[in-house]
Amino acid sequence: MNQKLDEYILNHIDEEPDFLHQLDRDTHLYHLRPRMCSGHLQGRILKMLVRMINPSKILELGTFTGYSALCMAEGMSEMCELHTVEIDDELEDFVRAHFEESGFADRLHLHIGDAKEIIKSMNDAKFDLVFMDANKREYCEYYELIFPLLAEGGYILADNTLWDGHVVDDSHINDAQTQGIMRFNKMVAEDPRVEKVILPIRDGLTIIRKIKN
Repeated sequence: MNQKLDEYILNHIDEEPDFLHQLDRDTHLYHLRPRMCSGHLQGRILKMLVRMINPSKILELGTFTGYSALCMAEGMSEMCELHTVEIDDELEDFVRAHFEESGFADRLHLHIGDAKEIIKSMNDAKFDLVFMDANKREYCEYYELIFPLLAEGGYILADNTLWDGHVVDDSHINDAQTQGIMRFNKMVAEDPRVEKVILPIRDGLTIIRKIKN
């Protein structure tokens, strides 16, 4: 997709709210790897998917600066809550400040630490939607840990599952993150407990629906 088509799409979808525009700008000004921010198009998709699924509880793995969490919060009902996990404690103050400015802070719960350990501590929780956007090397481990916590009929949204096209580029075959994504894609493709589809949006977004335990 070329830049002109990208611009056309952005000009014909819902606008990015001011608080998200400011967050995106601050991310680019003050943080390394701002490309990790979901951005306008994927953000509107996340909001729409939350509206459609209408979950009562959401889990996000990989907060970064909070953009995707706030997009999902826009789509949540008043009874829904979102738990988001970030390993980098240096991002905590930045994220909390932007959560407060958004007006959704009372329904957003930020957990700082290793996602695998935090998931294990949530063994009594039940989630209707999980957005997975953390360490690509560990996607398979996350998947196995969160599956028992996912309600039947619930959804996993896995980000970056095409990994800049590296999944079909032999020159990246030895890269650990590429290998992690490829293992994950194979695991999901072969899992009879789920329905799945990969959308070629940005780095790839896989939508996974749990149909049985």
